[in-house]
Amino acid sequence: MTTIKMNTVQIEQLKNFYQDYLKPTCPPYSLFSAVKDGTTITAYESGKVLFQGSNAQAEAQQWGTFDTNEKKQDNNLPPNFQTWSVIGSDETGTGSYFGSIVVCATYVKKEQLASLKQLGVQDSKNLSDSRIAILATQLKEIVPYSLLVVEPPKYNDIQPTMSQGKMKAILHNYALGKLLKKISPEYPDGLLIDQFELPQTYFSHIKDEPVQIKKDVYFATKGESHHLAVACASIIARYEFIENLKKLSKQAGINLPSGAGHSVDVVASQLLKKDKNALSYYAKLHFANTEKAKKLK
Repeated sequence: MTTIKMNTVQIEQLKNFYQDYLKPTCPPYSLFSAVKDGTTITAYESGKVLFQGSNAQAEAQQWGTFDTNEKKQDNNLPPNFQTWSVIGSDETGTGSYFGSIVVCATYVKKEQLASLKQLGVQDSKNLSDSRIAILATQLKEIVPYSLLVVEPPKYNDIQPTMSQGKMKAILHNYALGKLLKKISPEYPDGLLIDQFELPQTYFSHIKDEPVQIKKDVYFATKGESHHLAVACASIIARYEFIENLKKLSKQAGINLPSGAGHSVDVVASQLLKKDKNALSYYAKLHFANTEKAKKLK
């Protein structure tokens, strides 16, 4: 058994990291509980995070020991950051059983900020799919961007040897590098990643990459509220995820819903009835939905 202390922002990041392994119920006074590779992770309202099980120490080590008084990473953004020329990156699809993971980075110059606001750019979660489609098409003509799509077969090939957090870090790093090369010799005032894990964990995850983007890199949760570059990236990424899911639905011959709820289990069980190997082409197999679908079959 291993215990570490975290603040509320870190616990939110931890929950996001273990979102595919969350238990439906959790102990009293706890914020969430998850089970991964034989280890139970439980975060309590007190800030204590308990790791129990065969792999507890190794699982806890990747998070280190934290000072619960550590400031939010958001507070480390420089003054007037929202007025800078920035590359922002965001991802989507990580919590959906069906479909791909999509990472997008966009470059927004300070001169474009007013017109993008007028266009209605904001967090993609607040927009309808139809509005996302219109905005994404417009943004692709306005801002330089780089896009990475990892479809389920590739994801399932990589996932057994790599955590989703590391996979996302590598994708963000590559997307940033690709876009920096595209806009060269111009260079942004800063680069903002929509934060999904602690910065030290992120940089540890990319340490073996041949090109590591570290200069002027910032992290912030809800990054779209700190700069429109992240909002633009979230819109394009979401649009590509939706389009990719439509393509996979056509291939599967059935509508593949996003998310990881019960409706997903039902559709997955229907696919299994047709072909026992079908899910590997359309879904992230390590999600708990796979075993649930087998029981419904």
